[in-house]
Amino acid sequence: MTGRTFRLRRGRRLVPARASGRGGARVGRGAQPKVVALGGGHGLSASLAALRRITGDLTAVVTVADDGGSSGRLRDELGVLPPGDLRKALAALCGDDDWGQTWARVIKHRFASEGDLHGHAVGNLLIVALWEQLGDHVQALDLVGKLLGAHGRVLPMSAVPLELQALVRGHDVAEPDAISTVRGQATVALTRGEVQSVHVVPEDPPAVPEAVEAVLDADWVVLGPGSWFSSVIPHLLVPELLDALQQTKARRVLSLNLAPQPGETDGFSPQRHLEVLARHAPKLALDVVLADEAAVPDRQSLTDAAKRLGAAVELAPVAAPDGSPTHDPELLAAAYDRIFRMHGRIGPWR
Repeated sequence: MTGRTFRLRRGRRLVPARASGRGGARVGRGAQPKVVALGGGHGLSASLAALRRITGDLTAVVTVADDGGSSGRLRDELGVLPPGDLRKALAALCGDDDWGQTWARVIKHRFASEGDLHGHAVGNLLIVALWEQLGDHVQALDLVGKLLGAHGRVLPMSAVPLELQALVRGHDVAEPDAISTVRGQATVALTRGEVQSVHVVPEDPPAVPEAVEAVLDADWVVLGPGSWFSSVIPHLLVPELLDALQQTKARRVLSLNLAPQPGETDGFSPQRHLEVLARHAPKLALDVVLADEAAVPDRQSLTDAAKRLGAAVELAPVAAPDGSPTHDPELLAAAYDRIFRMHGRIGPWR
């Protein structure tokens, strides 16, 4: 790929393909691109909300390092995978009909009380209950997806809960040049100081086989947007998953955030996000880097950084019109659709 910069115009509004049934995948007029989206939290949800509008063959591979809130409590008490980011991904895949939107609200609902249920999300409890009933992470998530009528599949990236650890310069304000180890995804996401690198414990976690298979079988793999060190890069720290990302014949697109994240990436330019990712996975090549044109003050520097990863830059208006640092699902869908058509191989969906 070249390092050229393209600009995408605001695309037409995309209409989801019809569902084959309440729990079935959507069916278009022909084969569609197989897309795998990797990430966690609100960033992955934004990507999934866009991608489900343009393909019926969609798989989310979700980080399992969350240790805060309801997920952290369930993880500590029951020793399970943190379900929160998996729940958010399932909610993002719910359809726009009454069934989908009702279930999306239900699984996101949090109890408010003065007791032990306070703050727990219904979807977290449902997912953990099915894990305990079925003894199979993937089967349980598939069953929840069927209940919700989710337009895609949700998989954990690893079969074991992970602890995220970061090396941070200046975490201790009394020693601004000292390097400290910060533990836990929730802490890393809000850390003061400058994150130098992240790693996971255990250091060689097993990947979920279905996630590896999905990446190897994909036409497109989408990484980001999301919290860079705590949601995006962790996928590169699972050896089997990284190998699949490097070996797959799929095209790889990296979707950048609309703004630096307070604490985790304060002061980061768009190109620095690419440099940090390359330090954690130096052999990983990309095909396209997608960014909002209003969030790129130095287009040439971003183009140069992308070119070092083998990627072209696509600039598109993908931010919500209200000015908040959130992606508009329709605009992001139009950008992905244009990228798949411009940069994809001649696939069966063309």
